[in-house]
Amino acid sequence: MKKLHKIIAASLLASATTAGSGVVLAESPLTANVGVASNYIWRGATQTNDASAVSGGIDYAHASGFYAGTWVSNVTWTGADNYEQDLYAGYGFDAGPVGLDVGYIKYTYPVGNGQDDFDELYINASFEMFSAGLALTTSKESGTLEDDTYIYVGAEFEVKKGLTLGVTYGDYDFEAAGADYSHINVSLSKDDFTFAYDDSDVAGDAGDPRFTVSWSKSFDL
Repeated sequence: MKKLHKIIAASLLASATTAGSGVVLAESPLTANVGVASNYIWRGATQTNDASAVSGGIDYAHASGFYAGTWVSNVTWTGADNYEQDLYAGYGFDAGPVGLDVGYIKYTYPVGNGQDDFDELYINASFEMFSAGLALTTSKESGTLEDDTYIYVGAEFEVKKGLTLGVTYGDYDFEAAGADYSHINVSLSKDDFTFAYDDSDVAGDAGDPRFTVSWSKSFDL
């Protein structure tokens, strides 16, 4: 079964790059993050069979823009419990007014035979309130077709001081025929809390709209 995962959405929020890029420069080179969510949704699809999730990670960020880290969350697919551990490294820098983030991420699922593991190469860009990104699957432990591609565009707007409205549209193009889909995410965030709406054009119950609430916190180590 093709697994859907979250690309750096929580993991890299605690990482550091140069000023103006999409990731905030941390006061300490080593940070940690912890979070809880009513539903772990990644790229428009639930990873916990609509159950809650607990996650956490550790990140190292150098002043040069290099970062590396790991992020862990519980996942559930068709009734089988597992957990996801992401390992990633990348480099963030500014190209004029545009912030760029290039990296490599490995999604692993240690419980079982590891056939769900896969790797992605990604590039993200940000300019003022706008963002966009591309992720390309480079390998799969299952041996099935590779070269899946995910692209997204998004924007964040400050509704009022401390309250942020985010909108993201993503498109997942699979090398395997008949699996492609698009999705949209709309969120309201204040401090460490986020209320989100997700919808996709996946057929059946998997594509039904979902509302989630989550809390996350990052801190220096």
